[in-house]
Amino acid sequence: MQMLVRIQLGYLLLKYKKIMAKHKDLFIDIETYSSVDIKSCGSYKYIESPDFEILIIGYAFDDEDVQVIDLAQGEEMPDEFAEALFDEDIKKHAHNAVFERNAFKRVGYDIPIEQWYCTLVKSAYCGLPLGLDQVSKVLDLQDKKLDTGKALIKYFSCPCKPTKINGMRTRNYPWDAPEKWEMYKTYNKYDVLSEREIYYRLSKYSIPPFERSLYILDQHINDRGILVDKELAESAIAVDEQYTQMLMDESKSITMLDNPNSVAQLKKWYIANYADLVDATLSMKDIEYLKTANGQFYDKANQSMAADAIKMLLKLDAVQDIQELRTVLENRQKLGRSSVKKYYTMMNCAMKDGRVRGTFQFYGANRTGRWAGRLVQLQNLSKNHVENIDLPRELIRKRDWDAVNMIYGDVSDILSQLVRTTFIAPKGMLYSVADFSAIEARVVSWLADEEWRMDVFRGDGKIYEAAGARMFNVPIEAITKGSDLRAKAKNAELALGYGGSLGAMKRMGGDKMGMSDAEMMHIVKLWRTSNPSIVELWAEIEACAHEAVRYHRRVVGTPRNLVFDCDDDYFTVQLPSGRKLFYYHPVFKEKKVGKSTRTSKILHYEGLNQETKQWGLIDTYGGKLTENIVQAISRDLIGYAMENLESNGFGITMHVHDEAIAEVPDNGDADKWLDKMINIMKQPPDWASDLPLNAAGFTSPYYQKD
Repeated sequence: MQMLVRIQLGYLLLKYKKIMAKHKDLFIDIETYSSVDIKSCGSYKYIESPDFEILIIGYAFDDEDVQVIDLAQGEEMPDEFAEALFDEDIKKHAHNAVFERNAFKRVGYDIPIEQWYCTLVKSAYCGLPLGLDQVSKVLDLQDKKLDTGKALIKYFSCPCKPTKINGMRTRNYPWDAPEKWEMYKTYNKYDVLSEREIYYRLSKYSIPPFERSLYILDQHINDRGILVDKELAESAIAVDEQYTQMLMDESKSITMLDNPNSVAQLKKWYIANYADLVDATLSMKDIEYLKTANGQFYDKANQSMAADAIKMLLKLDAVQDIQELRTVLENRQKLGRSSVKKYYTMMNCAMKDGRVRGTFQFYGANRTGRWAGRLVQLQNLSKNHVENIDLPRELIRKRDWDAVNMIYGDVSDILSQLVRTTFIAPKGMLYSVADFSAIEARVVSWLADEEWRMDVFRGDGKIYEAAGARMFNVPIEAITKGSDLRAKAKNAELALGYGGSLGAMKRMGGDKMGMSDAEMMHIVKLWRTSNPSIVELWAEIEACAHEAVRYHRRVVGTPRNLVFDCDDDYFTVQLPSGRKLFYYHPVFKEKKVGKSTRTSKILHYEGLNQETKQWGLIDTYGGKLTENIVQAISRDLIGYAMENLESNGFGITMHVHDEAIAEVPDNGDADKWLDKMINIMKQPPDWASDLPLNAAGFTSPYYQKD
């Protein structure tokens, strides 16, 4: 009996040790081959290619040594690795995990999204760059990503040009360059080491469960893809070619230039024939305006014929009076904004089933966490201004550019407007599109507890009318759609919510509305006086941030109890959703204030400059922090809505800013689906239960935007 007990205890001990020794994490990086260009076509189509294959697999369990599997030279996956791929208890880690996930799926290992963890997403969440090489440098990793990768990828993972030297081969194999191949395997090994170190370095900054579930939803949406109307795209490209040729022929006949679309040639032609004539008609005020707006436009030695110069010239009466000059400049303007690039992208990226996949980058916008566009760039599409968009769609489909030109006067503009409509619902389905109403205005009002604005949003939501009545001290009935006061109030609302002043008013088109600098500054004062709680919010957020960074301590502030904190690496702001915004290496730096010689200590952090695309110090202040926070909360709200929509049977295929697009059955119940969609989006999460949300939408066989 005692012997039996000892045997049983021994068995249980061995079982326990086995359980305890089980791997928890598997870090993976792969090198692949495909004849499809991944940059122009995307990873989904790259992997779909018939000649796609995985060449090298680098992997490591937990803290164990990195192993490299040379599949290209006949090595097979070890059983332990193959079994681990299907073990739901082992987390699979990769940098840009969507690539590894789809690559393994392509070769027969369909691993659920839920088992994948992405160090790219973790880096982005923590305010770091997306690329593995950039993260390696910023974090100064012990085992950095090697710089040899680009050349090796080009050599082994892409087709090569056949030459006499390479024996007319179209692809390089390991045996063609054994030393380079060994370097490629080493490069792969260091990628695994880098992503593992990133994972451990950032492990103390946990991603909230909601954010994790949102990442999984994002992957499902990218996998689902968006159907493209290939016929319309092909017709748009053909029409553009015809229209471009017509414009070129017309301009050639007037100018006698070889290429009237050439900036250099057009500049010489203009200076030789018309510059003196046009100059003579201008007032000193006009000349000064042009100099200021276009960088010494009338210095003939450096004269520009760029888009902004042409736009300004066409406003001049002297140019309008010269028909030939006007025609040439208008043609150059039309040629310059030809909008077929996105049509080409759609055609390049569309897969066998006609869908484009991988158009959304989760956490693409650093800190705020908003999605960034990939490939077609859905976040940057022209709006539809034509009332009946069906007519130009059919004319373009028939390739009747002459009719389009006759009816609308500008074919290139119509082609630009039709890009959205090239995304279509499948046969038997419709798009149900719902968009949050004035979401950022609602969030900043809620965040600041600006009560009069909250009352507006609890009611009819007409914030431009209410703001105009309050600012200009007139009855709300006087603020009608199309009125001057409403336009000014709208300009202020769009420009001033984050501490903006005259510059922000101008960027929103205040000067184009005919307002002087003095009038715009007066409106700035009126808006701030009308919104004291929002103005106070900017100051409080800045004060909390400064206190947290200066003393490295936790600070709770603002009406919504935002949590500001700082450690050796990060300044963070915890949002009501529980998610944090990360600012890497915060520091105070002296900076000149305005045009004066006075300096002040301004909060800076390390990040990716959106203008230069370079990593470096970025300054921030109360208004800018407020903008980050408001946009981040707005993003959390659309994320929460999409989660609810998905769980209620809506198959989301797109989401653009604060808008969700789902495919619904075209069976006569489309309006019911839309109503249900809108009602779901109006439901706030528990952490913002008193935030009044609203949404509006429509159904359509194709995507559009007013």
